[in-house]
Amino acid sequence: MNAKSGWGNTLSIAIMLVICFFIITDIVYNERIWEFSDFALRARLLSLGMMIVVFYAASYMYRRISRYFINKNKDTKKGNWKEYAFIFLINFPFINIIHLFSIKYITQMHFRPRESLMVNIVGALLLFLYYIIIRNRILSENFTEQNLQLEKIKVDQLETELKFLKSQYHPHFLFNALNTIYFQIDENNKDAKQSIELLSHLLRYQLYDIEQEVTMEQEINYLKSYIAFQQLRMSERLVLKVYFDPKLKEQKIHPLLFQPLIENAFKYVRGEYNIQLEMKLKENQIQFEIKNSISQSQNTGNKKEQGIGIENLKRRLDLLYPNKYNLEIKQTESIFVVKLAISID
Repeated sequence: MNAKSGWGNTLSIAIMLVICFFIITDIVYNERIWEFSDFALRARLLSLGMMIVVFYAASYMYRRISRYFINKNKDTKKGNWKEYAFIFLINFPFINIIHLFSIKYITQMHFRPRESLMVNIVGALLLFLYYIIIRNRILSENFTEQNLQLEKIKVDQLETELKFLKSQYHPHFLFNALNTIYFQIDENNKDAKQSIELLSHLLRYQLYDIEQEVTMEQEINYLKSYIAFQQLRMSERLVLKVYFDPKLKEQKIHPLLFQPLIENAFKYVRGEYNIQLEMKLKENQIQFEIKNSISQSQNTGNKKEQGIGIENLKRRLDLLYPNKYNLEIKQTESIFVVKLAISID
């Protein structure tokens, strides 16, 4: 609630309370609120002005009191009996001082117990209601501010974690690539040049070409270059089958989600040395599947490293596509299969 509406509410409640006093006075003295002399009109205008000034002072006081008790009782949003008792204790003297001042110095009437009783009851209830309104307004402001801060912290944490997870791939990939080139330079300069060209293309995509999202055509071109680069370090016995759906063109996707799965397949392929990769579009879903043969003698250390890469990918998918992806991993004695389906808009 903004400052203008807060001051407007204060003015409205002040006028309401003064009108209640006028009605009570009229009932006690058997008068009518619309039938009074020039003196009575001036007196009531003075009472109204005084009440508005006092109410704005009360508004300032109530805000300080409510903030004190809210900060003191942070574990609960509800006020305790001490807080409300304190408000009632300060309300009654406050009401009677205003009432006596109005009777003696403004209206110049005599004090009547019945009138005072009615004024105290109505005034105390209205002022207590006004305090509750102010208290709830402050709670609402605090709640909104806390939500905004939590959302900002959450967004900052997600962005930081995404940057960290994505950055982990770059050094790992770079050192593997340089290691491949290192073993090729002395054997065949032509292959070394090809490796450097592919590496340059891959690094350019990772470091410069990617934004928040890329088209599937861009991502597939990158994956083709990555597969070609990985093939350079594989023996000729590798049997590789790759299929990319021609319908995958302009669809948007976050980059570098499939590359870790392809990297794992090339890194851990054993046995019959078979890798099968398929990526297709089915309705609004990108379906990716990769299989690589394995041997029964592969040690648990390789499986642990592979698990770290998969967990990293899962976390990125949770952040980028919450409830919009499905990742399945199956392993038998001779084959390792990964299926990833991502729903896109």
